[in-house]
Amino acid sequence: MSLRIKAVVENFVRQLKEALEADMRDRIMKEREMQSYLEEREREVAEREAAWKAELSRREAEIAKQEARLRMERDNLEKEKSVLMGTASSSDNQDGALEITVSGEKYRCLRFSKAKK
Repeated sequence: MSLRIKAVVENFVRQLKEALEADMRDRIMKEREMQSYLEEREREVAEREAAWKAELSRREAEIAKQEARLRMERDNLEKEKSVLMGTASSSDNQDGALEITVSGEKYRCLRFSKAKK
């Protein structure tokens, strides 16, 4: 009888060891799958973040170009205004010519005629 009990106990221990080993293999496999999933998700997030940063950088560069263009247009407008609204002075010379100075540029007109109606 003791041999029979010993055989039953040994069989139970063997089955228990097999079950524990199978459970450990399953846990290791699940852990590897989870690690693989997490690595994939981290890669996807990193790719999206890189794409977002690239788009942000592109938009910032476009904004900087537009700001530079607007500054240049504003400067050109100020130059045009100074030319158009610049101080003009005129003087009559002995020969009857009219001399006009606009923003440092001198213009001389010798004859005038009325505009035709």
